[in-house]
Formats: sequence, structure tokens, C-alpha cells
Amino acid sequence: MTTREPRIPGPDHPITIEETGLRVVARVGAQVVADTSRALTLREATYPPVQYIPLDDVDQTLLAASDTQTYCPYKGDASYYSIVLPGGPDAEDGLADAVWSYREPYASVARIAGHVAFYPDRVQVVVEAA
Repeated sequence: MTTREPRIPGPDHPITIEETGLRVVARVGAQVVADTSRALTLREATYPPVQYIPLDDVDQTLLAASDTQTYCPYKGDASYYSIVLPGGPDAEDGLADAVWSYREPYASVARIAGHVAFYPDRVQVVVEAA
């Protein structure tokens, strides 16, 4: 049985969140899904950094809410979206559950509320050079 007790980031599992400070663009092929200068970079333990983009800076007409949910003991419950492109690849073509969001993240990562992240093997996320 999996416990739902929140874990607090610390020396054994650090999590930091900072303003990216650069333009971040998420694309599927030529289609821009998100474009922002307000992204947050979340670094967690030994995982690669993840760009969290404000939902307001995402083309929400391309998102379809999914029934998928997962749980992270450090961040909380994640909800997912599939990307549906007009006349192009859609959820059946590898874009199902390509986007996730913590709508009510735990206090230690509260800054990512209202933001989404993209799986980098499905969506190209580019942090532009300064």
C-alpha cells in the first residue's frame, strides 16, 4: 500500500525552484504549444531540470484534459493533458498525457501551481540563450 504522506525536500532529496529568466518555447513539430518568459526551473535530486510554464502562456486550445493522475510524495497529485494538433499528430500518435500539472502542489513546491510541464521525449522544450 502506497502512503500519501508528504515528504519534505532535504539534503537526501533536494528540490529547488527558480525563475528561468529566459524565453522558453515548447513545440510539437512546427506547432508552438507554449511560449513564455515567465518559466520556472525545477531541479529535483538527480533528475534533469524541468521547465514549468504558466498555463496562461500555453495554447490551451491544443490541450485536452486526461483522466490520468499520478502521485509524487514531494509534489502531490499530478493531473495530465494530451496534446491535440489540428490536422496533425494527436493523442493517439504519442501525445497522450504529454503535459502534467500540479494544481494544488505541496507547500514546499507551491510556486509550480498554475504551471505545466512537458515530457521532453514528446515535446521539444527549448530554453533560448540570453
